[in-house]
Amino acid sequence: MISTVVNRLEEGIIALLLAAMTTLTFINVVMRYIFNSGLTWALETTEFIFAWLILFGMSYGVKIGSHIGVDALVRLFPNKVQRAIGLLVVCSGLLYSYWLIRGGWELVTFNHMLEMEAEDSPVMLWFVYLIMPVGGALLAFRLAQVGWRIITGQQTGFNLADEAREAIDQLAHTNTPDGENAAPTNKQQTP
Repeated sequence: MISTVVNRLEEGIIALLLAAMTTLTFINVVMRYIFNSGLTWALETTEFIFAWLILFGMSYGVKIGSHIGVDALVRLFPNKVQRAIGLLVVCSGLLYSYWLIRGGWELVTFNHMLEMEAEDSPVMLWFVYLIMPVGGALLAFRLAQVGWRIITGQQTGFNLADEAREAIDQLAHTNTPDGENAAPTNKQQTP
């Protein structure tokens, strides 16, 4: 239940952030090149939204297995070793999440204490930096899910995007037995 709520919330926020960033940039470009004016706060706000998008996106990338890594050597080992390496990767990621949460929280509290506002945008900096501990917590949640799946034997290691395998699979699916081309299929991996 918690996982479903987090999934929907995460996807919704990512879509909202991407739409807001794109819309704000489009409006500012139109205002600048057609009306010879612009929003003075648009660039800074777009940078803030992009930072939020990245920090939400890193946990979402763990969820759907879209992070790119080099695991050719890891795949040569037996499953038990792959699982151990996967757990080591998860533990390293959890350590990074801890640093992000702790450092981000210190940054939030410091800026809240100073009551600093952003340079061009009408927003308090502590609110902008709040994404650091939130994004770190989301990343830790996703990494804990991966770690649990490795421990329970549901997966052998840290799932990474395998673009070469996907290209080969797509090529194999485009050719039918009688030599005619078929429409390529897209498959999405969800844990």
